[in-house]
Amino acid sequence: MHISVKPHPQFPAIYQVTLEDGAQRLATRNLTPGRNVYGERLIRFEGVEYRVWDAFRSKLAAAINKNLKTVPIKPNHTVLYLGAASGTTASHVSDIVGEKGRVYCVEFASRAIRELVNNVCAYRVNMLPILEDARFPEKYAVFVSGKVDDIYCDIAQPEQAKVLADNADLFLKKHGWIMLAVKSQSIDVTKEPSEVYKQETKVLKNRGFDIEEIVHLEPYDKAHAMIVARFY
Repeated sequence: MHISVKPHPQFPAIYQVTLEDGAQRLATRNLTPGRNVYGERLIRFEGVEYRVWDAFRSKLAAAINKNLKTVPIKPNHTVLYLGAASGTTASHVSDIVGEKGRVYCVEFASRAIRELVNNVCAYRVNMLPILEDARFPEKYAVFVSGKVDDIYCDIAQPEQAKVLADNADLFLKKHGWIMLAVKSQSIDVTKEPSEVYKQETKVLKNRGFDIEEIVHLEPYDKAHAMIVARFY
């Protein structure tokens, strides 16, 4: 069986790949042909190189596989990415927004951001690394030019929704979108994940967000959910 690639029916700049064995995977068009980021497979189809997107390594890919209805991140968008780590998902976001888009990558772990800078940002002109703690957005406001279209938040800290909302107050456009990957055990290990999701959702509603959807990420990520919401 030959490899085939087709655009995702709902989301621009995201693709569906059928591999030699018939397995279905997500992919993005590689902004840096010849280079991968986390060992993901590179494939060529009709003269274009794509990066196979591992849903067990990326919560955004997991959410899409779990039938997420809205992926607000689109080509040419400016994205503030909180918790960029070493760039696994952030690099796919970089592929999606493309050369005319921009991804501000906030990460406070020095080892992770060193990998992000040396292995990813050095080759991707649309990614800007910021070594700061997402809990203190005023510290990096000087590095973010204008308002962003979307905020993607994947941080392993308590008060994840509050941290995101504090960043939205400073950086997000009116009617902009957020995606929050909730890690329930980072917030409260004594509560059921569903209780934590409800609690974080309430925080977002109280801070001016209209909740679009909540998708649980099992079996890709245990005790995680993706919340998509719009800022008013």
